[in-house]
Amino acid sequence: MSIFDFFSKDKKEDLDKGLQKTKENVFAKIARAVVSKSKVDEEVLDNLEEILVTSDVGVETTLKIIERIEHRIANDKYVNTNELTTVLREEIAALLLDNPIGNAEAGEVGNFHTLPSDQKPYVIMVVGVNGVGKTTTIGKLAHHFKKDGKKVFLGAADTFRAAAVEQLCIWGERIGVDVVKQNMGSDPASVAFDTLTSAVANQADVVIIDTAGRLHNKVGLMNELTKIKNVMKKVVPHAPNEVLLVLDGSTGQNAYNQAIEFSKATEITALAITKLDGTAKGGVVIGISDQLQIPVKYIGIGEGLDDLQVFRKREFVESLFGN
Repeated sequence: MSIFDFFSKDKKEDLDKGLQKTKENVFAKIARAVVSKSKVDEEVLDNLEEILVTSDVGVETTLKIIERIEHRIANDKYVNTNELTTVLREEIAALLLDNPIGNAEAGEVGNFHTLPSDQKPYVIMVVGVNGVGKTTTIGKLAHHFKKDGKKVFLGAADTFRAAAVEQLCIWGERIGVDVVKQNMGSDPASVAFDTLTSAVANQADVVIIDTAGRLHNKVGLMNELTKIKNVMKKVVPHAPNEVLLVLDGSTGQNAYNQAIEFSKATEITALAITKLDGTAKGGVVIGISDQLQIPVKYIGIGEGLDDLQVFRKREFVESLFGN
């Protein structure tokens, strides 16, 4: 069975539930904006702009969406307020289609891909500040790979926090995968080296490296992550296959700011946005994916092992704005 199945099977209801707070927040505001209005006019658009910005979609992305709706109104000559949600959903979906996130049509699951047969082990380096759900995301990813029959190794390269190493070891024990660690304060690159060495010796399919969750000065962060990458390449020349940045969706625009800082320090190839089930700020997913032009690969919508979903833009927009 493909790993696709574990991320895609019967997930629509979970997604609807996970985005409920954002959906209720947006819909309530839109309803107030269009009360007593029969068509979408300048006042409605001004209110809609404010709604999107305060829902953490972001100013630049919001302006793109408003411009698209204005163009639609100009072409159609008339859009009534009952059609506004449909138009909004269509235009946001069209906007996301311009981003390299992948197609969520039948048979595809966001931008998640099969593991290349000629690049074993497949190496994922995970970055992000403390508290965003980074280690939990690693555990859930490892869980899905393990369920797919893959042999997984985890590297505890966040050696500056005892809690980070301990948490990763708990996840490893919980889901039954190997965790490579060293003493506190050890060189993170040394941990990554040992992890890949063990993974290669044991013919592992996937290696996930946890890195320090500190947004210290960008030069220090850049040097640290670059060193980890260079050391890994000595063992596995194609490593890392991807650099996954984990962001906490409940922090709204702070998540976007973190993404900017990390993208300055290293090349980010994919995003995981967590904790969307507990916040009304789910609109941040739209803004981050649009502004950074980095694919949102996973979203976290709950505490369960299976509550990490591959991001499907069409399903996301449908859940957010209704069918």
